[in-house]
Amino acid sequence: MNDLQSLLQAIDSFVWGPPLLILLVGTGVYFTFKLGLLQFRHLPTALKLVFSRDKSGNGDVSSFAALCTALSATIGTGNIVGVATAIKLGGPGALFWMWLAALFGMATKYAECLLAVKYRKTDANGQMLGGPMYYLLDGVGSKFLAVMFAVFALGVACFGIGTFPQVNAILDASEISFGISREISASVLTLLVAFVTLGGIKSIANVAGKVVPTMAVFYVLACLSVIIMNADQLLAAIELVVVSAFTSTAATGGFVGASIMLAIQSGIARGVFSNESGLGSAPMAAAAAKTDSCVRQGLISMTGTFIDTIIICTMTGLALILTGAWQSDFAGAAMTTHAFAVGLNADTVGPLLVSIGLIFFAFTTILGWNYYGERCVVFLMGTKAVLPYKIIFVGLVASGAFLHLDMIWIIADIVNGLMAVPNLIGLILLRRVVIEETRLYFAAMSAQKNSAVTA
Repeated sequence: MNDLQSLLQAIDSFVWGPPLLILLVGTGVYFTFKLGLLQFRHLPTALKLVFSRDKSGNGDVSSFAALCTALSATIGTGNIVGVATAIKLGGPGALFWMWLAALFGMATKYAECLLAVKYRKTDANGQMLGGPMYYLLDGVGSKFLAVMFAVFALGVACFGIGTFPQVNAILDASEISFGISREISASVLTLLVAFVTLGGIKSIANVAGKVVPTMAVFYVLACLSVIIMNADQLLAAIELVVVSAFTSTAATGGFVGASIMLAIQSGIARGVFSNESGLGSAPMAAAAAKTDSCVRQGLISMTGTFIDTIIICTMTGLALILTGAWQSDFAGAAMTTHAFAVGLNADTVGPLLVSIGLIFFAFTTILGWNYYGERCVVFLMGTKAVLPYKIIFVGLVASGAFLHLDMIWIIADIVNGLMAVPNLIGLILLRRVVIEETRLYFAAMSAQKNSAVTA
């Protein structure tokens, strides 16, 4: 058994090693420069579009609800646990590389969500179908790559990010902070997941549209409280992040020291894991948006990476650095809890804030990934397989309370990385479609502005 675990760990290190990280970041760099720094020039426009309605479009839910569904899957334990893990491994410099991966990742997210809307279609129940499997099938013309993506993504939904890690995070937080037994928490969680997911995309989007903005604001305010209480050290903390990104970080306290390479690798890997740019998950939610413009939805979707990493992960990272928690003996959620306890001078409020954040973040991640799994099932087996899939998914959520298998986590990580490979191949092969659609959209916008000025 130990030999199998060692083999899986070796595969995991290879999958999430330099080749995939270079491919992920490289794709983002390519689209950034080919699209003329679109994510920097048009970010204000994109943020405005998030809150404006496209009344003429076809789709299942509003663009805002589609973004919230995508954010429900990305804003998760990675924003609390993942940031702590990255800084524990790579030092404060890891946060800088997270920023860099996110800034380039915004261009990747824009491209994949644009393609999702361009190549989407309608299923037998009248719901929108879209995502990497459809642009790989109809755009690239490769059924093999499309099936490969759908199988890996379904694996992530059922055995990875979508179930076990989130269930365990919720049950641990409920037990530690509120003294609720795992059995009771598991029963309530299973019923809530069943109730929401059986209602389909509209039900999931409805819950995500209310919970995601609320919990994001709540968590950011909690982090801001820590930052404000340590405001005198903020400039020094930012300087430490930038300097540590290009120099080795010495061992201090509970921190064992890190090379520049380790800071780069842990920052990029955890950043991509958190915002999922290039993995191909968000396009499945984007395809459900009510819109007639694939470019418009691409712009809205890319704000997800900005919100997830540039805002929420930065808040966690600064809280860890300002309070010195990154140098403590703690790791993961315990490190973030320690940061809040120190930063707010409150031993009870700090852990409570982290626990509430973890519970809501993890719950919405389960909902988002349930929908992604459903879209993959429809692609692979048709609409008749949706109900059996949902029953199995709810069963997996219930069983997650009693599973503590390290091997499942490693398999989940491997499948998550493998998901990105066919998607990135598709993005590279369809790069001209992305560039041309973008050029036409902004040319039409310029013409519209010019005619308005001359009128």
